[in-house]
Amino acid sequence: MRMLVNVRIPHEPFNTYVRDGSIAELIPRVMAESKPEVVYFTEQNGHRGAVLIVNVESASHIPALAEPWFLLFNADCEFRIVMSAEDLQKAGLAEIGAKWK
Repeated sequence: MRMLVNVRIPHEPFNTYVRDGSIAELIPRVMAESKPEVVYFTEQNGHRGAVLIVNVESASHIPALAEPWFLLFNADCEFRIVMSAEDLQKAGLAEIGAKWK
C-alpha cells in the first residue's frame, strides 16, 4: 500500500550533521533504505521537514521507515495511507453511495 510519510526534523542534531559534513552521507543512507517513490524536503513550522511517498507491503514495515528518522534526527513521523486518482476511481464510490442512501 502507498503511504505518505510526513517527517518533522528538529534543529538538533541536524545542524551538527550539517556542520560536520556527515549529513551528506546520512540522508542518502536513509533514502536508500526507505526507497521512496518521491521525496520533498521542506519547511514545517519553522523546522526542517520531509514528505515521502513510500510503498509498504504490511504495517510491520513501518518501524523500518520510522526508526532512521527517530534515531538519527530525533524527528517526528506521521504515516497516512494515500491513493492515486486511479485508485480512487477503482474504489466504487457510486456503488458505496447507493448502498448508504
